[in-house]
Amino acid sequence: MEPVELTGAGLSPLEAVALGQRRTAVRLSEVARKRMEASAAVVAEVAGRRPVYGRTTGVGANRDVLTSDPEHGARLLGSHSTTGTTSYPKDVVRLGLLIRVNQLAAGGSGLDPAVADAIVGLLNDDDLPDLHRGGAIGTGDLGPLAELGLALGDVVDGTSALPLLSSNALTLAECCLAYVEAGTLINVVPLVGALSHVALRGNAEVYDVRVHEARPQPGQVRVARRMRGLLDGLPLAPARVQDPFGLRAFAQVLGPAVDHSDALGNSVRIDINAAAENPLVAGDTVLHNGNWHAMPIALALDSLRLSLHSVATLSTTRVANLVDPDYTGLSRFLASGAAASSGVMMIEYVAHDALAAVRSAAQPATLGTATLSRGAELHASFAPQAAVLTAQLLDALREVLASELVTAVRAIRLAGLTPDDLAPAAVGPWLADALAALPASLADRSLREDLEIARGLLTQWGDRQVEHPAESG
Repeated sequence: MEPVELTGAGLSPLEAVALGQRRTAVRLSEVARKRMEASAAVVAEVAGRRPVYGRTTGVGANRDVLTSDPEHGARLLGSHSTTGTTSYPKDVVRLGLLIRVNQLAAGGSGLDPAVADAIVGLLNDDDLPDLHRGGAIGTGDLGPLAELGLALGDVVDGTSALPLLSSNALTLAECCLAYVEAGTLINVVPLVGALSHVALRGNAEVYDVRVHEARPQPGQVRVARRMRGLLDGLPLAPARVQDPFGLRAFAQVLGPAVDHSDALGNSVRIDINAAAENPLVAGDTVLHNGNWHAMPIALALDSLRLSLHSVATLSTTRVANLVDPDYTGLSRFLASGAAASSGVMMIEYVAHDALAAVRSAAQPATLGTATLSRGAELHASFAPQAAVLTAQLLDALREVLASELVTAVRAIRLAGLTPDDLAPAAVGPWLADALAALPASLADRSLREDLEIARGLLTQWGDRQVEHPAESG
């Protein structure tokens, strides 16, 4: 199989993640190679007649200190490789290197293509350096990229150290992975919600197309369309004229998460294809700028987490409804057997424990402040921290949704409903999947295994979805 060419344009977050996970061989395109060669010649010429940050000057508050020392780059890599002690996962390193090559292919760094070729060599040989967290606050992943520079050896010379560091490539790698995971979970929330709708005998009027034409928020409209596709034709009469919020506001709460997933995908797509370099080689000149600032992706991550917090909160309200006989007509806590049995009572506690983790991780990272390098750097986006929080939130959200799934399926089982009873509604086959996967026993017992199965089922269902929220209209 021929290597995939990296051109500095057209790479999507989903494609980047797929290339990294499959360990697909890559190479620098010839167009990108010529672009890099031209930019390297330009920056060399400009640096001969005026200061160029990081190349003929120090960095940070040392920007006003001129240098022609050939060891300047080596000292820069050595000092900036100061990081914490926690290694990035290998999938993040692999994806981060791929993204950095694609950015370099855009031709704005002034680096020689030999640097990109050296990174490609590490990728294709799966000879990944050990890169560490620490020191990145959304103004460039300086520490881990300095470690990369040291791993590349002599191909990074005294003038090319700083251009290599001028990127948020590792943070963008984590953003890509979070974007894919968020899309997977957002796609399975309607499946879980539809099963809760069945168990609670919800009123499908809330998804009527006329409701959403009256307030055409894009994500909301898409969620309602998805729910109609799952529930149309459901032969169960609704139990209420007006449902509790967990059912009635389902599209209005999940919809913003779809929109914010779109926004994250769009911001990341721009940055993984951008020559977000400082200084930037543009035509026949070099421009000092602030494109290293990761505020767009930091805000997109913060917004997504806040919207997903509401999704998790609404999920726990449905769990509360599902254990309440006033809403299901079933036993308290969906218990079976002897009087005072607890049934799924502890599921609600597990869900709220996970919701607490979601709430903690939802706190906006962009509220952070920083004053660094003798006041030369007075602001930061904290995008790396936002990316870590997003991964933490998504894991906790999966636990919340697993809790709802186990509870909804148990309620349906206790009510004696089968997939055939739901025909011709499209939710039926998903119920059949869940009934086959989850243990049938309704006796009081530990439900930890059920939750683990449900987490795996969410992954399977996500893999079976054709549409990613941010890849379709």
